[in-house]
Amino acid sequence: MSFAKGGCLCGALRYEALGNPAKMTMCHCKFCQRATGGAYMVQPVFSASEFAITKGRPKIYDHVSAGSGKTIHVNFCDACGTKIFLTFERFEGAIGLYGGTLDDPNGLTVPREGRKHIFLNFGQDETVIPAHINAFAEHVMQRDGARVAPMVLDRPHSISDIKRP
Repeated sequence: MSFAKGGCLCGALRYEALGNPAKMTMCHCKFCQRATGGAYMVQPVFSASEFAITKGRPKIYDHVSAGSGKTIHVNFCDACGTKIFLTFERFEGAIGLYGGTLDDPNGLTVPREGRKHIFLNFGQDETVIPAHINAFAEHVMQRDGARVAPMVLDRPHSISDIKRP
């Protein structure tokens, strides 16, 4: 069985996740832009039962999502400030890793149907969304839990070309 391993900048926190993630979310919301300091967050999602902190103990910042009204628990290193993973009131039992904390971010295998880009309406204009991947103007589900149909682009597009008013 393979393990995905990672940690923070200073090495005070380390983790392992068993196997490959169930899905991979690329989130373009303002929370993820601010949390990562980048255009979007790459978030491999594992089951909490397949994830373990192997060194240190993270601090937790609780943030209420503007979209769902539910709490997001940001787990980070108290020494260097690196955000390691998220847990969610809305998605109990899920661990969303900050993809950049993986020792080998390219070492995960996620089938194309398990990958998605969300919150494109908030994305940075020149970010390119690849063809043939599920994409959503906002979240994959509404507040009441109803699923939203994805856009699937026939060719790569910049977000400015596909944003909905």
